[in-house]
Amino acid sequence: MSSNRQGTSGNNDLLERLKVSSQVVLETAQKKGRAKCPKCNSSRMFYCYTCYVPVESVPTGYIPTVQLPVKIDIIKHPNETDGKSTAAHAKLLAHEDVTMYVYPSIPDYDKLVHEVILIFPGPDAVSLKDGLKFLTQYNNENKDFSEPNNKHPRLDTDKSDNEDKSMMVPGVNINYLKKVVFIDSTWNQTNKIISDERLQGLVSVELTERKTCFWRHQKGSPETYLSTIEAIYYFMVDFHMQILEKDYNGEYDNLLFFFSFMYKLIRDAKQAAGKL
Repeated sequence: MSSNRQGTSGNNDLLERLKVSSQVVLETAQKKGRAKCPKCNSSRMFYCYTCYVPVESVPTGYIPTVQLPVKIDIIKHPNETDGKSTAAHAKLLAHEDVTMYVYPSIPDYDKLVHEVILIFPGPDAVSLKDGLKFLTQYNNENKDFSEPNNKHPRLDTDKSDNEDKSMMVPGVNINYLKKVVFIDSTWNQTNKIISDERLQGLVSVELTERKTCFWRHQKGSPETYLSTIEAIYYFMVDFHMQILEKDYNGEYDNLLFFFSFMYKLIRDAKQAAGKL
């Protein structure tokens, strides 16, 4: 569902340039219509948004798996309609790295301020680099409280093993970042979640501004308000380029595997109806 995250300016041509896996399996399933969820037997199209698994007409082996460089928590507003939310895409495609929570059942993030950032465009939000610099400074000043004993588990670079891979950007040690939190909610629903005392100690990070391609864009809100899966995708791109300082070659494009397919379906339907 539409989220309140702001995320370089772009347009819908992005979806045509993505390096995503073959979507033939989705094309075939779309022609067959709705199918059963193998877990709860509910009738769904493509995937079950409550069990986070593909339906019987979409073999699991044909769905890409995305490995993320950092773990993600998604906090869903209880009134967010599951079938309209894109948060399920993240859980489906990066199952091992994504945890879903339904507010108010969330972790006590106030105790995790040294290792978690919140993606939210509030008045106190900072850039990704500045947010990670804050975590690094905080941890360096409180070494007895949190010591990064292990290298970042997903870090893969082309740099020599003799170099310190954890300090790619001056002042930033990525080993201190353990989790990134996203809110899955409409703009009007976010106030209750974002004001929760368990989130108050977290550093809020605002993404580089980008335009949404979401077909359910909230009426009256700027084009820079992204859907949840778009926000996660753009965060990964920013992290890859700004923090890991690597060229981006589509490493996380498959996060938009379902999103891009559904966008094209809706676009083609509107074109056929003469609405575009």
